Amino acid sequence: MSIAGIAPIAATRTVAPIRMVIDSATKFYQTKTGAVHALDKVSIDVREGEFLCIVGPSGCGKTTLLWSMAGLHDLSAGRVLLDGAVIRGPHPQIAMIFQDANLLPWRNLQKNIELPFELKRTRPDAGRIERLLARVGLAGFETKFPRELSGGMQQRASIVRSLAVDPSVLLMDEPFGALDAFTRDDMNMLIQEIWLETRKTIVFITHSIQEALFLADRVVVMSARPGRVAGIYDIDLPRPRAVDVQTRPDFIARIVEMKKRIDHQRAAAGSS
Repeated sequence: MSIAGIAPIAATRTVAPIRMVIDSATKFYQTKTGAVHALDKVSIDVREGEFLCIVGPSGCGKTTLLWSMAGLHDLSAGRVLLDGAVIRGPHPQIAMIFQDANLLPWRNLQKNIELPFELKRTRPDAGRIERLLARVGLAGFETKFPRELSGGMQQRASIVRSLAVDPSVLLMDEPFGALDAFTRDDMNMLIQEIWLETRKTIVFITHSIQEALFLADRVVVMSARPGRVAGIYDIDLPRPRAVDVQTRPDFIARIVEMKKRIDHQRAAAGSS
């Protein structure tokens, strides 16, 4: 049984074409004490231009899955496809934003943002970088070093660095988890606004059900390790979404309902 705003994916509605396919993704890590089963036959279709959030308990393989989608981790079995082609390594249409901003401390903001262009041996798109810096409120900070920037400013810089090369798919691995609540709200508003402007395909990992419901078109819930898809839900909250929507009784009811579903899925998995 569902409540308003959270519907099973079987609900009939017009959907965008499939852009990325995760097909039976399975991953084992070899350790000194034996194999660790991180992912088990995970299959997800990611639609063109959608904002997809993935939530699940710590250790369920969310980050492993995202790194595999970026071509940074090989799978033990299964595959990931973009536009019908198997991803076998880093892809020019895919950019990734990590949990930490990962700015090089010896390079100023401008030079950090230009790094992907240097790695690709292409000329930086100065006009695009300038527009993005202005868009995220970092114009005038180009010569500052990471130690001179707040955590939120560093994450904004990492967003600019990823968007500067104009990818069509953006993968985000809990990018705001280490920020304080107020800065996190600001960053969620910023990434929502950027997505509404660009309609890039975004896959966003988070521990927070509240954050997922605020940002997503769909939420994928993963089980405890080995990570499996426990459920996928459409979120039909109207956009744009203001921060204060999270304090409304109907939004809180959605959080409670999603938690109940996750608890029910965990209980069912434990008894099987």
